[in-house]
Amino acid sequence: SQATRARRRVNCEKFPLCDSSSPPSAMLGARARLLARAGAARAAQAQAAQQSADAGAAAGAGRGAQRAGRRGAAAAAARPSSERTNPPGGAGSPREAALIALERAHGAQNYPPAPIVLERALGAAVWDVNNRRYLDFLAGYSAVSQGHCHPKIVAALSKQAATCTLTSRAFYNDQWPLLAAHLSETLGYDAALPMNSGAEAVETAVKLAKKWAFHSKGVPDGEARILSACGCFQGRTSKAISMSCDPDATTGFGPLVPGQVKVPFGDAEALREAFHRHGHRMAAFVVEPVLGEGGVRLPPEGYLKTARELCDLHNVLLVADEVQTGLGRTGHMLAIDAEGVRADVVILGKALSGGVMPVSAVLADWSVMRAIRPGEHGSTFGGSPLASAVALAAMRVLDDEKLVERSHTMGEGMLARLASIAVTDAEAAEQEGRPPFVAAQRGRGLFAAVDVGGAPYVNAYDACDLLRERGVLTKPTQRDTIRLAPPLVISEEDLEHAMSQFEAVFTEDLPALYARRTAEAEASGAEPAAHEVRLCNRCGQDLEDPSACFGTYMRNEDVL
Repeated sequence: SQATRARRRVNCEKFPLCDSSSPPSAMLGARARLLARAGAARAAQAQAAQQSADAGAAAGAGRGAQRAGRRGAAAAAARPSSERTNPPGGAGSPREAALIALERAHGAQNYPPAPIVLERALGAAVWDVNNRRYLDFLAGYSAVSQGHCHPKIVAALSKQAATCTLTSRAFYNDQWPLLAAHLSETLGYDAALPMNSGAEAVETAVKLAKKWAFHSKGVPDGEARILSACGCFQGRTSKAISMSCDPDATTGFGPLVPGQVKVPFGDAEALREAFHRHGHRMAAFVVEPVLGEGGVRLPPEGYLKTARELCDLHNVLLVADEVQTGLGRTGHMLAIDAEGVRADVVILGKALSGGVMPVSAVLADWSVMRAIRPGEHGSTFGGSPLASAVALAAMRVLDDEKLVERSHTMGEGMLARLASIAVTDAEAAEQEGRPPFVAAQRGRGLFAAVDVGGAPYVNAYDACDLLRERGVLTKPTQRDTIRLAPPLVISEEDLEHAMSQFEAVFTEDLPALYARRTAEAEASGAEPAAHEVRLCNRCGQDLEDPSACFGTYMRNEDVL
């Protein structure tokens, strides 16, 4: 068309390696090559500037900084090239730069990925486009608990994909009944409702709870309330963000879904007050048994039992959001099992497919599940033959390889190692007159977190960058917290290697970086940049402050 030809002419003016007769694929390749060269040049300039700055800072940093700098430099030089993100003399390959540039040019910028391009994975390891191997301590936000590309799950996917992928729920298929029965037998609930993503499953559970409250509790239509906890993460759909305290997730996306009541996570007294005020019209208390995005925070002992008692007293459904914590992540089949509590509704996702495709489900007994009747809720792909075959294989891998027990055993070792690193770091901090970089550590099973100290000179993002250079991938959650969640199949050798790299980052690399930045700040006389304070959009409290935000919000009427 005339418009297409005009766009091609514009592209050719910008990227002269093609002409107006070139097909779009050729133009895209030419553009990628140019972007790659430009990106590599910028990266080389940045590296040279950084090396110059490092040299100047080291010269005036004092004996302590020089010692720390030498330790960090020696550690970097001693690491094999396979453990470095950027080997000496380069800033990643042209292909890597081109792919990053291509995504930035054409992909929506709703994520800020680390500058690494992954192309294959197996078990607990991933490889980038430059064939560098990393240990994955994010595991797709716990979706690949069974390990990347588990052969049994991939085989089930391949076999079913060649047989029948989708029938829609307008007809029975031969795979969903098998998965439904397996979930019922394994987790002890009468029925399961299949969906795709975790956020969809959260929406489904909330709809189910509201319909149950309408039919079984007599709550008038439109008056049901959903109670949730500050710090919990239920997804990014309009309904899910309406339960959020994160202004980044909610600002500009209003109006939010009404009927939400919030309490601080772990505060039993606040929970009692919320039930006292709203129990008569409350449909459900939706809670993560262990906060995931909230920083792997465990509730105080007895909190979930108190929630169970209050739900029983006020005839409210206890809904456990186990999308990230369920299926063995915490060393229990469900995280809520740690307190011996049974939820009325369980939400599963992520590891339900072993990270192979989106599969989620909502589990409940028939006394609750029958509240939704034919035609009132559904999903085109939920319960498809393909999704069901994959999820059934993923569940069998959990059982056959005893991954729940493995998470418990290896998690104890990982947490003990983190505690030992914290002691070493604290002793060094006292000797060197600096703050400890392991400010706190906690976890359950193969689900742990470390709060990074040393602000404002170093933070969790710095620690993750340094870990990536040493061949371990993870990601900050919240302001100064690193989440550690490797695949449950990780070997003892790989776990120990990752912990040794973690120790090196916190006892060598971060001290060197801290010394350099403090020296630079002293030399320049500039005040260090303060942390951006993220405030709860309901009560105005700092989201990183563990103190309760309940009081202010409750006094201002706690329903949107």
